[in-house]
Order: sequence, then C-alpha cells, then structure tokens
Amino acid sequence: MRVPSLIGTCSASCATRTDESTVSLPKLWRPPLAYDTSTSSDGNSSSTSRETSSSSSSLHSNTSIQTLPSVPSLQKLSAETLNFTVNQHLVNSLTPQPSLPITCLAVHGNLLYAASSHQISVYDRYTCTNLHAFNSHSSSSGSIKALAFSGGMIFSTHQDCKIRVWQFTPDRKAHRLLTTLPTVNDRVRRFLLSNSYVNVRRHKKRLWIEHADAVTGLAVCKGTIYSVSWDKSLKIWRASDLRCLESVKAHDDAVNAVAVSNDGTVYTGSADKRIRVWTKPSGEKRHVLIATLEKHKSAVNALALNDDGSVLFSGACDRSILVWEREDSANHMVVSGALRGHGKAILCLLNVSNLLISGSADRTVRIWKQGYDGKYCCLAVLSGHRKPVKSLAAVPESGPDEGSPTLKNGVVSVFSGSLDGEIKIWQICFNNPNADSPGPTHYPNQNNF
Repeated sequence: MRVPSLIGTCSASCATRTDESTVSLPKLWRPPLAYDTSTSSDGNSSSTSRETSSSSSSLHSNTSIQTLPSVPSLQKLSAETLNFTVNQHLVNSLTPQPSLPITCLAVHGNLLYAASSHQISVYDRYTCTNLHAFNSHSSSSGSIKALAFSGGMIFSTHQDCKIRVWQFTPDRKAHRLLTTLPTVNDRVRRFLLSNSYVNVRRHKKRLWIEHADAVTGLAVCKGTIYSVSWDKSLKIWRASDLRCLESVKAHDDAVNAVAVSNDGTVYTGSADKRIRVWTKPSGEKRHVLIATLEKHKSAVNALALNDDGSVLFSGACDRSILVWEREDSANHMVVSGALRGHGKAILCLLNVSNLLISGSADRTVRIWKQGYDGKYCCLAVLSGHRKPVKSLAAVPESGPDEGSPTLKNGVVSVFSGSLDGEIKIWQICFNNPNADSPGPTHYPNQNNF
C-alpha cells in the first residue's frame, strides 16, 4: 500500500495544536523515506540531461499555474533579453552507501558533506572521491536535517532533538564528536532551578535550553548559531562556549527554516504559513518580533537571503517562490512578487553569486537571476532526479584566468540531493560579454575550517 505523500500534501509538516499554555509537540511522524514510491522517469533521464541546455519551453513550463493570484509574477525576462548565454552540464552523479534519501548537502572548502538518513558522507568535491563517513553507527540519532560550520566546528541537527558538534582531525582524516547541544555543563548549570523547565506536553517538562522535537534548520552569523525545530521554537547559541542564550516560541506550528542577515535580523518560516522577523534591539538581551509576513497559502519550507540581506526569498508548498524586498522606511520586508514555474512544493532555496537556486518536489532544480526593474529570469532548469530535490549546495568556481569571475563570465558548481538517494553535480557556465559587469562576486573562504 502506498504511503501518503508528506511533501505533496504538506499536511505532515504541520504540528497538531494543543493548549497554548504548553509548548506542544508535533505528531511523531518522521520524514518520508517512502515519499513518491512511483517511478516516473525512464532509465534514460540522466543520460539525456547530460551536457544539455534547457529549451525555451522547459524554462517557461508551468508558468500558467497561478498559485497566489493576488501576487504578480516577476519572471518576465529571458536569457536572450539579458544577453546571457547559459550552458549547463551534468558532471557527475554520486550515490552514498547505503543508498538512502539525501536529506542535506553542504560545501565547506574543498569538501562536500552529504547527509543520508543518520550518516554523513564526505567527498572531495573536485575529484568526487568518497573520503570517509561519520555518525554511521548512531542510527538512534535519526535523520540529519541541516549542517553548518563555525569556528572550525561542524554542526549537525537531528531527528532526536539534538545538535551534534564535530571537529575534523586532519592527521586522522576523520571527524570526531566533540559534544552535543545542549552541553552537559549547560544542563548542570540549570537542572536544579525550577524556572529552567517548560511544559512540552501534559505532565512532561524539559529544560528550556533543549529542543523538544526534530531540529530542522541552522544558520550561523558572526559567532552566533540559530536553530529552529518542529517544537515551534527558535533557539540562539553562542559558538565560543556553546551555551544556549535564548529560546523563543517563534510560531504556532512546526518551524521549517531559518535565515539570518549580516545585521543580525532573523527570519523564520513555519508550517503555520507565516514568516516571522526577529531582531535584538541595541542594549537588549533578547530578540523581539518586529514583523509577521503573511502571503503564502501553505507551509513555508525554505528561506534564502540575497548577499546584502535586502531581499528575502521564501518557498512553500503552494509551489511559488515569493520575493520580499526591504522597505527604505521600515526594517522589515514587503512582498514584491512571485517566481512561478515549479509544479510542486518548493523544498529548498539557496542564494549564491546573485543567483537564486530552487529545488522542488517536482524533481527539478531551477536557477533564477534578477534583471532590471526588479524582474527575474529563469536561466536554466536542471532535471534528472527521480524523486523530490530535498537539498542544494553551490559554490562559484575560478575562471580560466584564475581571477575572480563575475556573473557576466563565470562558472558555478551546483550540488543537488534528492530523496532518490542521488547527488547530482552540475556545472553552470555564464557568459554575457556585452553587458555591464554586475559587480565583483564574493567567494566563500576556501580554507578548510
């Protein structure tokens, strides 16, 4: 019997509401390892997508789907209008063993981290060599939801409510577990104090520094770590000593995504269909809610910010990507329009080098670029996965002259992870010789930790 689709219906991302006096837990469902058990692509899908450019029809497919009719569409430009030449190549496909759904991808320096269920596989992203795997013997930790890096440490979030902290040891070429958040010291400091406990369900309490359900998202900014969970909370941690500084009841339902701008503004997206904006006023010790963004008609699954934090992108089960722009006269965002084209739920978003990359339950990856007058163009559609695209990573590559390429003449490597158990590595080449340069591209630090 077919298991009902979690992502397709979005019902499973919503927590069951209970008495507001408690921090209620979502139902104890788990990610859909059996999501979409049907096979809809033939065996030639990978080979036919290799070294091809998306046709005009595929770039504009499904644009007639008006999921939010009150929000205007922004994708009114074409690559030809922008004088862009875009070539896409499927470089390689990786399948970590055992073959399980890919739940998270991250790039750090020359390494590609791929989480499948509870195991994290590490690859050399240039040679695609599988270097090693870690956490492979801790199946009780549950599936891994997110990965982040700070101060030489790797943070992984898990189904069992924990955040694990790892360190890479170059001499052994392995990752070792440093601690689990909240740390033992943090627990000891608080466990005797009655005001350190909160109700998580009837007749059950936990320390407020503990997440009470799966930790679904992580963001790192200037030595501070932000985590969100299906327990509806946002928690804030100090990276230097790994202490939990704050816990905020952020939403009325499971929180699925978090993004943080360089000025410290925090955005959280939830199954309650809302995006909330948080900031810590000067001289204050706690974050406060400054805005609630309401336009989506279903669960918000993914958030991404552009480089300067002036534009927020949000993806939801309503199949639309909303574009929010910061008002000059306010410290929050207003919706400017929608990017349409995906046929099913938006599951992941990523901004890199002024490109927005989106992954969907429709098994495709789309690459978007802003042009003039706030309009956008879908530059490419990457297809070949047999199940929903759950995670994305991307990094700009050096140009032929080993200088700093810009988007008028550059290459971006895109890594897509799917519930089909495969990681696809794409190379996207851009050329716009007659257009003005959009400005220098800033690259992540390539030094390992």
